[in-house]
Amino acid sequence: MTGADTAGAVDLRSDTVTRPTAGMLRAMTTAPVGDDVYVEDPTVNALEERVADLFGHEAALFVPSGTMGNQIGLRLVCEPGQEVVGDADAHVFTYELGAAAALFGLSSRTVVTGGPLSADQLIAQVRPKDDWHVTSTAAIAVENTHNRGGGLVQPLGELQALFGWTREHDVAVHLDGARIWNAHVAAGVPLATYGRLADTASVCLSKGLGAPVGSVLVADAERIAAGRLWRKRLGGGMRQAGVLAAAGLYALDHHLERLAEDHAHARLLAERLGVDPAGVPTNMVVVDDVPAAEVAAAARAQGVLVGQVSGRRIRLVTHLDVDRAGVERAAKVLSQVIGELTGR
Repeated sequence: MTGADTAGAVDLRSDTVTRPTAGMLRAMTTAPVGDDVYVEDPTVNALEERVADLFGHEAALFVPSGTMGNQIGLRLVCEPGQEVVGDADAHVFTYELGAAAALFGLSSRTVVTGGPLSADQLIAQVRPKDDWHVTSTAAIAVENTHNRGGGLVQPLGELQALFGWTREHDVAVHLDGARIWNAHVAAGVPLATYGRLADTASVCLSKGLGAPVGSVLVADAERIAAGRLWRKRLGGGMRQAGVLAAAGLYALDHHLERLAEDHAHARLLAERLGVDPAGVPTNMVVVDDVPAAEVAAAARAQGVLVGQVSGRRIRLVTHLDVDRAGVERAAKVLSQVIGELTGR
């Protein structure tokens, strides 16, 4: 698929498809830069300090991708031969190509939750570190918002219960906060509250916030110092990376609170397509029981792009590059297409 294929289309495949705004591009081209491997890029340093402060942590590390942020975060709280427990549909287990095992020798065990996070379900799976017959559990991974859960916001009470338990049982928590910004805006929970409920957290700048590249890993200063070494080992040591970090700083200034618009657009899409808007807390709409490939092809022919989650499910993700008019257009096309293909 080329850029020409998607020009002029209403692209609802993901919030990763956004392009830098004019203001963001200006910020990128005027950013002061230095060599970040020497920790001398002032714009990268400013981004790391700001994100660490936002999430209530001592330090942060700018990385090229959310996957790298997640994997370094997991390695910082888990030794080779130990295991990470989490939801079976979590991004770190589903979409990161077994990186924890392939790169670091970390084992993983998953729990099928079928909905919002349950602290008790995860805690029940933890294996002790003093039993040499079993693989010990070093960390629990949490995803907020949950991608395959339709953008659901994890219950704050469950996050608090989980973190409180781990403090007493020598287990760490890693937060995959790729879309934590959406959770913050939807639930009104401060970013620092979410951040302090995790030992390591990876937050993405290139999804809802609209930056072209990058995530930030937050943790205590000692872990981030070790994380900097792991970033270098994995090939993530960037030089004049301030041109990318500037996009993240601009996004935090201009694109954070506007996520509420994406959430409203998603609820509008849901209403028009017969999906209960109460089940659409953020920027994702999941439509079930449709011939996904046929719907996607027919919608594409009319200039609307959707994601295929499975043979009978499509996903629509609202974002910075889709305005109200685009949402109205997509709703009209998809209503027609789904009606013709399903008789609804």
